Amino acid sequence: MAPENTSIKQLTYEFQGQTVTKNWVTENSFSMPKKIMVIDDSFKADRYIILASEGTSFIWNGDYHNAKQLLQAVQRRIKKHAPASKAIDPKTMSKEFYRYRQYQAYKAQLLSRLLVSVEDNLSIPLARAPDLSQAIKEAAQFPPGGFLISLRELQGFVGAHEWRKKGVPIAALGGQKIHAYYGVFSPVRGEYLDLVANAPLPVPTQTAFDIGTGSGVISAVLAHRGIQNITGTDMDDRAIQCASSNIKNLGLNKQITIEKKNLFPDGIADLIVCNPPWLPAKPTSAIERAVYDEDSGMVKAFLNGVPAHLSEQGEAWLIISDLAEHLGLRGPHDLTNWIAAAKLSVVECMKIQPRHSKATDEDDPLHSARAKEITMLWRLKKL
Repeated sequence: MAPENTSIKQLTYEFQGQTVTKNWVTENSFSMPKKIMVIDDSFKADRYIILASEGTSFIWNGDYHNAKQLLQAVQRRIKKHAPASKAIDPKTMSKEFYRYRQYQAYKAQLLSRLLVSVEDNLSIPLARAPDLSQAIKEAAQFPPGGFLISLRELQGFVGAHEWRKKGVPIAALGGQKIHAYYGVFSPVRGEYLDLVANAPLPVPTQTAFDIGTGSGVISAVLAHRGIQNITGTDMDDRAIQCASSNIKNLGLNKQITIEKKNLFPDGIADLIVCNPPWLPAKPTSAIERAVYDEDSGMVKAFLNGVPAHLSEQGEAWLIISDLAEHLGLRGPHDLTNWIAAAKLSVVECMKIQPRHSKATDEDDPLHSARAKEITMLWRLKKL
């Protein structure tokens, strides 16, 4: 079966005088196509944008590489209308953020309207189409009988497959690699792992919980620091599979257990670590759930649940960016107020500068906020 976030519906359309019905699948919150056109290499980008803006979706029946070129041409035209911002006030920045999100959603919707057919054996019946069956298998289990999917999402499967195959070397693991699955956040932002690798461990630290483990990378770093009994939890099936695979490949099975749990496992721990999504907004796709946390729900639930699961001398580490504050999405004192309300005290707030490319990209409409971003590790104890 496909993951819970995969929408599977049926599309019916006319092609060469026959009525065709096929499954249509998407991992994003896209509306089901209402009008369908079958198109080929002769179709132009300008016409695509006009019709797609009116709600038409397209089934590609030409050369596979020409379909990719059509999407690139559409994207270049859309990019001309990308919002530009020089806002620096957080009150104004929040408006710019939502305007940018609207643009991103509009772009995603338009690009998603180009569909390709995938056969039951996961082949793509188009001229010059590569064998993408392995990338599709790794992304999800799709319904039998073949399906239609947006070329844009298919390209996402391929990109995730290449990252999964290549892996990300982690300095805190001595250069060993973490392999992220499709829909699981890849640890390409290494600065937060530097904080985990260097923060003083509470004494003693015999047990640790890694809440929202994702790829399992934080659990692995804690194991390399010598903690012998670690439980990583997640609610996402892909994350469970991904973390379990990484832990096995790193030879850390004796130290780390991965469980499907909503936040906390049973029992108490000397150290509880959580690296939640950083921005309080609604996610619209599988990968966005690692970035967006609607109404800061996971942050609040983590803080409120810590006292019942933390040993008396233990610490909870909350790893979070302050980008939300610079964007005006979270108040300057909200986080410390939530910490106090959860009956926790601050031992220390460790800080590090992000090293990702967007922090220095002056063309990014949110640059003024990103340039001030700090990644923090809050060391917390029970009152």
